[in-house]
Amino acid sequence: MATADVDQKFLGQFAKRINNSNPFLSSFLYKVLGLSVLLAKKLVRARRLRKLDTTRDTKSLQLYHHIIWLSREGLIMIEQFIIPMVSENFIELKILSYKLRASFYHIFVLFHNQPSVHQTAIPSFTPNANKGKGADRSSIASSPKPFEGGPVQALPPGLSPVSIPKPSAAFLLPVIDYIPAATACFTEASALADALLSGSHPIRLSVKFEYSAYMYDCLHDGEGSTKLAQQAIKDVYNAQEGMDDDQFEDAAILVHDLGMRIKRNRSGSGGSSTPNLGGEGSTSRAGSSPSTPRPSKTGKVGGMPKLPVVTNGTGDPSRASTERLR
Repeated sequence: MATADVDQKFLGQFAKRINNSNPFLSSFLYKVLGLSVLLAKKLVRARRLRKLDTTRDTKSLQLYHHIIWLSREGLIMIEQFIIPMVSENFIELKILSYKLRASFYHIFVLFHNQPSVHQTAIPSFTPNANKGKGADRSSIASSPKPFEGGPVQALPPGLSPVSIPKPSAAFLLPVIDYIPAATACFTEASALADALLSGSHPIRLSVKFEYSAYMYDCLHDGEGSTKLAQQAIKDVYNAQEGMDDDQFEDAAILVHDLGMRIKRNRSGSGGSSTPNLGGEGSTSRAGSSPSTPRPSKTGKVGGMPKLPVVTNGTGDPSRASTERLR
């Protein structure tokens, strides 16, 4: 999301780089950076509260309000100030801005969408599901036609219609369906990343990772989410552009996160959509899972070289290390 470590790092770098040439834009980048740091802690806390008890919403009500308010303020700064001021000379900053806009809409869909994306659909009845073991309902006659007469009252006498209360955060943000807007923003950010950035660029991988998580969590499209993550990993291995050590480390972490996204999609567990914040992308920069291949700097699959084991001629490396210490 907008709280990913890669996004925050690039925000700080861009804000520092253009501080002298465009201090007004730099100030808004710093504001979005600080907002994303605060939002990261709120999202982690909200996710933990949901895991502890999903029925007690009263204690987490102010937390959800704060998340929606921070996301709304961040979206206003992105749409009204940052995106219009970003020139074509800052391609990476432009794509990051479009990605952050999609991230804030992603938060709206998760916490404030109407209808809610967390409601599970009622499974449809399949006649062949039980292979003939179910009850035979062919002998049940259809319902008789109602008797002709006066108008039928919708409610019993004396029972007034019940008005459905609005969500408690309606005073912060309109209660509407944000899925079309979020999908359009992710599509635009992904198209710009494909056209302007190399396949191994960390910003492009960040766009693909959150887009894949959004497809699974909000659109409930597990197959599309898996295909998007797989294609992003293939683009990394096929990329021929060079990168420095810092970008290589970021790309390796995001490739690992994409691999975990694919595994969780196939297992049906879903997982968190926030990388490096205690969810599925909580890989530290010190290492990653040995089961996921890491991209090399040349765009091919590689890994850390194995260190040779030194022995003392007896085949016992532990004794050799002891003798070396002596």
